[in-house]
Amino acid sequence: MAAEIVNPRSDSTTDSNSDKSTTDEPFDPAFALHRGGKMAVQATVPVRDKDDLSLAYTPGVAKVCSAIKENPELVHDYTWKSQVVAVVTDGTAVLGLGDIGPEASLPVMEGKAILFKQFGGVDAVPIALATTDVDEIVETVVRLAPSFGGVNLEDISAPRCFEIERRLQERLDIPVFHDDQHGTAVVTLAALRNAAKLAGRSLGDLRAVISGAGAAGAAIAKFLLAAGLGDVAVTDRKGVVSQDREDLTDVKRELAEVTNRAGITGTLENALAGADVFIGVSGGTVPEAAVASMAPGAFVFAMANPTPEVHPDIAHKYASVVATGRSDYPNQINNVLAFPGIFAGALQVRASRITEGMKIAAANALADVVGDELAPDYVIPSPFDERVAPAVTAAVAAAARAEGVARR
Repeated sequence: MAAEIVNPRSDSTTDSNSDKSTTDEPFDPAFALHRGGKMAVQATVPVRDKDDLSLAYTPGVAKVCSAIKENPELVHDYTWKSQVVAVVTDGTAVLGLGDIGPEASLPVMEGKAILFKQFGGVDAVPIALATTDVDEIVETVVRLAPSFGGVNLEDISAPRCFEIERRLQERLDIPVFHDDQHGTAVVTLAALRNAAKLAGRSLGDLRAVISGAGAAGAAIAKFLLAAGLGDVAVTDRKGVVSQDREDLTDVKRELAEVTNRAGITGTLENALAGADVFIGVSGGTVPEAAVASMAPGAFVFAMANPTPEVHPDIAHKYASVVATGRSDYPNQINNVLAFPGIFAGALQVRASRITEGMKIAAANALADVVGDELAPDYVIPSPFDERVAPAVTAAVAAAARAEGVARR
């Protein structure tokens, strides 16, 4: 079976009132599109007569089950396991909506699943869990894992998301990937590589400031440093995450140990003075004076949705490259550029996990898609660029083989 990108609607739900919300609000196309859900299950084999039935189900299926029992590796050849991902959430950090619970998160998880299919050819199943307990989430996913080739953790709040991912990676031999962290980091690195190339600079020359010390901010900081960034300071609501602070969580304390080599303390504004790069993953508004204090030719990646931390009109006054998380401005930092190809590549070679090398390979491949078209308003390709997924898939698969985590 495969997850088909459809929106099944019966004729009985197409009257003039069917696409309204539960209130008396006027017609809204978002409700119209979501009615009945955004996906369905479709068979990949015919069941037209008793012969088809006897092969697809009993008695023919028993032969395949027995073969898999004797050789468990055959499950990858004779079921959909090796090409399907579980999209798992507890509904605690959904888009810009926050903790809205598992039921309310389902439209987003369905959306994620159809993006896997549309942009990576990967089947995905939304799984919204009615628990926020770390132990329960880990145990539930471990028990579900035999049905899946990979696990995409989605919209789980920090700092719990870090422990959940770590423990699942330790217990499972399939890729476990928290997209809010690593997908964002991969696309950010790709855009930053191209921005630096455009400016004739190297990553090692740059000092960055990240606004937001949650899942995305922490992952971006560590990933950029692993890729060779010169320095990065991360800020939260209380200012720069630095080792002199006594109010840090364990996650932030670990972050302080590997970031902020310049030893900056104080506010976001302090950190931005003379900085080469601003990366926003927190929301809020950065004062224009702080943006103006950045180094000449700076890069501003203001990725909060729907309102960037720095409005592009302001950013363009001072920055040579501006990116946002929005689709209506150039240079959209969009996770859909990364996660479909990353999982497609990992599943293609049946990787046991997703390594740092695989993520860096994905970022490099994504940056390379831009090629000779590189320009201030084009440092990252569009999600609809058909070159993206194949390039990322191939790069990730090759990196998995090179790092010894591929099993075919």
